[in-house]
Amino acid sequence: MSFDLFWQYLFAGITYGSIYAIVAIGFNIIYNATGIINFAQGEFVMLGGMIAVSLLPHLPLGYAIAAAVLITMGIGAVIEVLFIRWLASPSVLRMIIITIGISILLRESALHIWGESIRSLPYFYGNEITTFHLGSVRISPQVVWVIAACAVMMAALSVFFKSTPIGREMRACAANHTAARLCGINTRNMVTLSFMLSAGIGALAGCVMSPITSTQYDSGSSLAIKGFTVAILGGLGNSLAAVAAGLLLGTIEAFSVSVVPLAFQDAIAIAILLLILFVKPHGIFGSSETARLKDF
Repeated sequence: MSFDLFWQYLFAGITYGSIYAIVAIGFNIIYNATGIINFAQGEFVMLGGMIAVSLLPHLPLGYAIAAAVLITMGIGAVIEVLFIRWLASPSVLRMIIITIGISILLRESALHIWGESIRSLPYFYGNEITTFHLGSVRISPQVVWVIAACAVMMAALSVFFKSTPIGREMRACAANHTAARLCGINTRNMVTLSFMLSAGIGALAGCVMSPITSTQYDSGSSLAIKGFTVAILGGLGNSLAAVAAGLLLGTIEAFSVSVVPLAFQDAIAIAILLLILFVKPHGIFGSSETARLKDF
């Protein structure tokens, strides 16, 4: 492998790894607040991209993306109120089945609304042939947008959880749900907020990645698998570790193209997930319970 090809693969891995990390962060936000693993997270990403594409003829790109994020956050809140809030101490298996059912419902609704056509937002700067050179490596400006979005989201979430009253209340719910309720925190509202925040993050990821990967009604399923793999790899509940795990998985996938066909990329993610679950189910960065207390 040539030096130039190595760097090209590396930047591709960082790009896709950043997307996986954002999806994993959405998993972690809901898990920290509720203990729920939301398998509909990939559908939030899909909805963000599809709604933004639908709004684009009527709004400028920036406003279309902002509106798509807000609408998806509203959908996340509705899902929590209709399907999650009324449950009293549900089992893990029951919650997994419910979130998988929500995922199927959102996917089939998207198929009914948008059909099977593949859609994408325009490039935020330039077009698909616009590139800039970093040494001998050609990089699309949209790649920079993806990486920047991941970095900005991590910084914003860190400030939110550490420096705002609502963020600290959500951290209290993550540490001890019962104690937070006894201290006067409305834990139900915190759960709803976690779904809204997770949906908004997923929607923004869907908008940023849409020019590169395009968006289809069923594109959320594979992203959910990759995001869940990254969340497990980093230690479920630890979003900082999820970024490192996302970059690791993205890099592995990028370099695997030189060894195995592109069609096997999803199989690589599944194989990594199974290996982690067998060898170290709490991820490579430690205990998930510890991560829930110290994250952000």
